Amino acid sequence: MPITEFLSRNARLYGNEICLKEINLDLQERHNVLWREYELIENNPKGEYRLEMTWRVFDEKANRMANLLIKRGIRKGEKVAILLMNCLEWLPIYFGILRAGAVAVPLNFRYTAEEIRYCLDLSDSVALVFGPEFISRMEEIYDKLPKVRFMLFAGENRPPFAESYDRLTANCSSEDPNISITDEDDAAIYFSSGTTGFPKAILHTHRSLVSACYTELMHHGQTRDDNFLCIPPLYHTGAKMHWFGSLLSGSKAVLLRGIKPEWILRTISEEKITIVWLLVPWAQDILDAIERGDVNLSDYDLSRWRLMHIGAQPVPPSLIHRWKKYFPDHLYDTNYGLSESAGPGCVHLGVENIHKVGAIGIPGYNWEAKIVGEDGEPVPQGEIGELAVKGPGVMKCYYKDPEATAAVLRDGWLYTGDMAMMDEDGFIYLVDRKKDVIISGGENIYPVQIEDFLRKHDSIKDAAVIGLPEKRLGEIAAAIIELKPGCQCTEEEIMEFCKELPRYKRPRRIIFDKVPRNPTGKIEKPRLREKYGVTRLVAAQVGK
Repeated sequence: MPITEFLSRNARLYGNEICLKEINLDLQERHNVLWREYELIENNPKGEYRLEMTWRVFDEKANRMANLLIKRGIRKGEKVAILLMNCLEWLPIYFGILRAGAVAVPLNFRYTAEEIRYCLDLSDSVALVFGPEFISRMEEIYDKLPKVRFMLFAGENRPPFAESYDRLTANCSSEDPNISITDEDDAAIYFSSGTTGFPKAILHTHRSLVSACYTELMHHGQTRDDNFLCIPPLYHTGAKMHWFGSLLSGSKAVLLRGIKPEWILRTISEEKITIVWLLVPWAQDILDAIERGDVNLSDYDLSRWRLMHIGAQPVPPSLIHRWKKYFPDHLYDTNYGLSESAGPGCVHLGVENIHKVGAIGIPGYNWEAKIVGEDGEPVPQGEIGELAVKGPGVMKCYYKDPEATAAVLRDGWLYTGDMAMMDEDGFIYLVDRKKDVIISGGENIYPVQIEDFLRKHDSIKDAAVIGLPEKRLGEIAAAIIELKPGCQCTEEEIMEFCKELPRYKRPRRIIFDKVPRNPTGKIEKPRLREKYGVTRLVAAQVGK
């Protein structure tokens, strides 16, 4: 059954119920608005707004989009790209593409013009829907896209090289076009995070997307009484696949534009949110704001909030211990996944396993996992190897890249490139990315282990460890330290703190700077390596 059938069912059963709400507590940050459809909050000088959509309207909008694409000659299997900030239009456009039998191609809103051009070309996209935030980037490349037959603009002040999404869809039928779609049909292309260069195009079928719905529901038990707060970008598999639990259960969700701690807490309070998915930096910001006294938890009604879960990057155990101090009644889960595995959930901790915090968990619903050596054979328990996963959400392939596909897909197993170990209870611990392992004097150093340790320091907000060239040892570990606001610390203090680590794991260089993370919360280590190349490094050298 294609994933679009869940939307049809919800429209039929719960048509008049609110399914999505978009909230912005600072209107200055909202540009992608089709104003005539929305109402601002009354008597609100700050320009805040809350926009709502029912399941029936969602379904009708998806049908209008699908019928527009069909009318414009889009054939089954052709690719249609989406370049939008999170907004109420995003998901109906996505489902409209799927309902037309086409393949949805979400694009990272941080892509440069050249990266947008590259991804449109690689994916063979023949149409693009984009918003006002991207006009200047599209102006650079709109005449350099030979495969793109037309572009739709969602917003006001339409550029001359695009057509109006709002006007054209308004004139299309709201009835289901009834295009035949099977589980094995191609559904979506997602792009890898591109942390090692230009991203790869990851092709998924409808079966992959449907499996993500069931995995999410089984892990977090969504019911029709739940209300999911979605903050991360919808172009990424993480946010959307967690929302798939709301789709399957027919429950509400809120798209919050903004990540300020007070906005998150206020939205949870006012919207009676029950489930929140946070990235590590946002959880840290909330805790820091509480400890600085910038927010007072007693000002908010958080009584409905039952679950906080985190994914997209390794989660420091120290962060969760801090979290439980202020939110002792919350269920907590860690979710591990990749775009190649239809997003989060191929491994998850499980809300009943808080005693194993620090582990990424056990194989998720309908998933298998193993840890293997270079020969592809399972390593002994407690030893480090590469994590491989197998399940219904594994990608079909890297689109148009059979060599890269063959490197990671073997006998149905997806080789993740993550180094991990399994304890005696079967819980998996992420050690590091295979590509990020530092080899110093013949010893393998796994940066995540050092980063987790450093974040235990009271003054450290975030940490990243990278390898830098060194003549005698080959590489040495350098730690980039981001301090908490108002805190001070010296290199000597950090090195003294690190004496609890085995000598070979101790950072040889300490750099105080901000730790850059991409929109999904992953540390952008290539940027750090470029910034702190050996010829540009100005930092203490320790242990000479």
